[in-house]
Amino acid sequence: MKKRNGRGTKNGALLNSVAESIGSALGTLAAKADAAQKALTHSSVVRGVEREAKKVARKRKSTARRVKNRAARTLKRSKAAKATRRELRRAASSAKRAAAR
Repeated sequence: MKKRNGRGTKNGALLNSVAESIGSALGTLAAKADAAQKALTHSSVVRGVEREAKKVARKRKSTARRVKNRAARTLKRSKAAKATRRELRRAASSAKRAAAR
């Protein structure tokens, strides 16, 4: 093996400059990645709004179900009511078939 002589010291400033620029670039990339991650995660305000929206949707569905069941109870008695329900079921099933296509 050869002994090293002192010629490598001239490039020290250049190597130092390159190392600083690489470190700076890595720091910039890390900052951008952190900012992107923060932008993609939900804040507590967004979570609260989503929770309230889900609550309203649940309430709407349950109210619609109650109204529908109340109407169905009043319709259960007569022959006309049975015919109406039959037509409603037929219309619903044809709509489901059309949606499946």
